[in-house]
Amino acid sequence: MVTNIAAYHFTPINEPDTLVAELRARAESLALRGTVLVAGEGVNLFLAGDADAIEAFLVPLRQDARFAGLRVKYSESRTQPFARLKVKAKPEIISFRREGTTPLRARAPDVKPATLARWLRQGHDDEGRRVVLLDTRNRQEVAHGTFAGALTLPIARFTELPAALEPHRDGLKDATVVSFCTGGIRCEKAALWMRDTGMDNVLQLDGGILGYFEDVGGLGYEGRCFVFDERVALDPGLKPLADETAEAA
Repeated sequence: MVTNIAAYHFTPINEPDTLVAELRARAESLALRGTVLVAGEGVNLFLAGDADAIEAFLVPLRQDARFAGLRVKYSESRTQPFARLKVKAKPEIISFRREGTTPLRARAPDVKPATLARWLRQGHDDEGRRVVLLDTRNRQEVAHGTFAGALTLPIARFTELPAALEPHRDGLKDATVVSFCTGGIRCEKAALWMRDTGMDNVLQLDGGILGYFEDVGGLGYEGRCFVFDERVALDPGLKPLADETAEAA
């Protein structure tokens, strides 16, 4: 089996190109494939390979004080889901193009998967407010699955979210809004932007959908979680759709 990891971490990176060269060399030496993005605001990575090689990549990263809080989400697949390795420096580790959305000062308030699952079971948050789940992903991703009753937006890319959300602002004032995405990076940026623009009732789902699947399973979620590689989408047990298709063939 191939081990797959997804992780991101916001932390100041003074010399992104230097870190790019370091991470590329390490990943190449371990025969890993996937994508690693580095920016002044942090790192975002999706890698796959032998389990021991993955851990050998992560050990020195975690020993770097800048990445001490790195959370890694794991899954397995029968085949390598990435065609090659790409390690790049970018202006942002996920493009949003809005000021004030890099949580280098402080993160947006979050809700843990177990707490959200409890809220979904009881039908409200701990203060009795209705909970609205806000999907910050695009149409292609939403088509594979989302939380039941979630507010989804007709967007093709993350940068379109602010305009698409505008008509819904008034209707969300009485709710606890929980933004979510695949692994947490988009919903974290979106939550910061929403709070900075007057929506102080917004939380982010810590770890995103994959973290939710990992911690509590699929309670309240319908379908699969789309991923941008040859696995296509993961079910709540983190099993790739591509593996199911291969087994059925």
